[in-house]
Amino acid sequence: MKKFLRYLSFGLISTVLTATPSIAADQIAFDYPPFGEFTLATESLETFAREGKINKDFAFYAQRATPQQLAQLRELLQQKFKVTPTLVSQFSYSPLGEKVVQRLGELIQTDTRKNGFYAIRAALILAAADPQGLTVVNVLRRFPSKSVRINFTEGLQVVSSLTDLLKRRDATVAFIQREANAEAEAAKVDFSKQPDLRSPGNFRFSKISLQLKDQTRDRRLPVDLYLPTPPLSPSSTPPLSPSSTPFPLIVISHGVASDRFAFVYLAQHLASYGFAVAVLEHPGSNAERFQRYFSGLAGPPEPAELINRPLDVKFVLNELQRLEKSNPQMQGKLNFQQVGAFGHSYGGYTVFTLAGAKINFEQIRRDCNPNKSLNLSVFLQCRANELKPTNYALKDDRIKAVFAVNPFVSSIFNQTGVSQIKLPLMLVAGSQDIVTPAVPEQILPFTWLGSKNKYLAVIENGTHFTALAEPTPQNDVLPVPPALLGPDRSDAHSYLNALSVAFFETYLLNRPEYQVYLQPAYAKYISKAPLNLSFLQSLRTEQLTPFLNGTRK
Repeated sequence: MKKFLRYLSFGLISTVLTATPSIAADQIAFDYPPFGEFTLATESLETFAREGKINKDFAFYAQRATPQQLAQLRELLQQKFKVTPTLVSQFSYSPLGEKVVQRLGELIQTDTRKNGFYAIRAALILAAADPQGLTVVNVLRRFPSKSVRINFTEGLQVVSSLTDLLKRRDATVAFIQREANAEAEAAKVDFSKQPDLRSPGNFRFSKISLQLKDQTRDRRLPVDLYLPTPPLSPSSTPPLSPSSTPFPLIVISHGVASDRFAFVYLAQHLASYGFAVAVLEHPGSNAERFQRYFSGLAGPPEPAELINRPLDVKFVLNELQRLEKSNPQMQGKLNFQQVGAFGHSYGGYTVFTLAGAKINFEQIRRDCNPNKSLNLSVFLQCRANELKPTNYALKDDRIKAVFAVNPFVSSIFNQTGVSQIKLPLMLVAGSQDIVTPAVPEQILPFTWLGSKNKYLAVIENGTHFTALAEPTPQNDVLPVPPALLGPDRSDAHSYLNALSVAFFETYLLNRPEYQVYLQPAYAKYISKAPLNLSFLQSLRTEQLTPFLNGTRK
């Protein structure tokens, strides 16, 4: 029992501190029947954060932690979050932010044992306005309650659920790695003698920047079109690349608070292999919109963005078809019989809808009334609950193949919606993604896909931000702590470059010689630690069931 108490007391405090920088005023208090009430003075935490000293009050908890846990706790207490009071206010007063803080308030309560929603919001805003910035200690000083009560029952459930989810995730990823390695060992391909798809192709390319306006929806859509230039002579044509126009077309859809520069590296790489690439911005959820939102000049992204995003892609394709007939720079250069789509995060959701997945309003009602999930992406998926439940026509038959990285699909589509996709589809997950977690949002949904040609790539230690290019001053608007960015991204970028070329060559141009790259052996060949790459061509739901149920490790 003593060991159990040691684990719970420190584990619960660590979970709360990690979950939010709102803790308490004078003390943290929680009841642990039958042992009674436990308290920790916030001054003790402040002393520990500032000087690294453990006083008598904090020693009761500190002795139940490892040196590594204490070091992580002190680092968190010292962490300065680069956010403005306007940003905190805008988010916490938005419909999505209110639901997130309300959920936290069930765990972090006032001294009167009421939901800590208003106290958390007030403390965050006031701390963000402090000249020293938003830190845990500053929030402690401003929490408008003499003490904060941790809902211990709720806290135990959170600790238990998080621990269980992490164990299941690790077991599932380990299983996929074993399966992929076993298949890779059986292959007999010498990839050192094959063209290296990680290296640029032989096509030169130019960029055409367009400003498109959808008058019907009052949407201004910036688009960068990367157009290949055929090699000067047949001898310069790469062995595995198309060499004549019109070029196959790929559309890239970015994630939340991002823009058309987030995947410049991928657009240029695909263009160097003879693909035309259209990279658009979604005005309702791009970096510019979030800059205005965080500055108090615009509201938060609307639920209608779930519908507008795929409509943006459809509109861009329509406009490019029109311009291809009239613009001398584009005339005769785009093949609308060979269109692919690539999307990341919210863009991953977007390309799923374009491929045929339909919003499952019945599932959304079940998951969101109320939303008790620890999956952060479900908060965003629940915005669909505010849409009119109808059969939205979002599929685009021009699109023949889809490549999705870190998408969210579990609640908004669920198995019923995902199974409607029949197109070739490549799905990429990061094992350390806490925004759109790998198991519920990519690995399990992979087994639901109705396509015969589907592929799953899992990047060990990959986060939600691993696929993105280094941010520019214009799109670096989300205050993401460095610890959440993950290892150096360059190797992961090379994986996406190679796999996207192989995938779109195979399924847009019907070039079977590229299928040699779409197998576990190639993933193992290009894989580099710490972002180890695993790759599977098939996986069944029943294979995952023991891990999802926690009956296998």
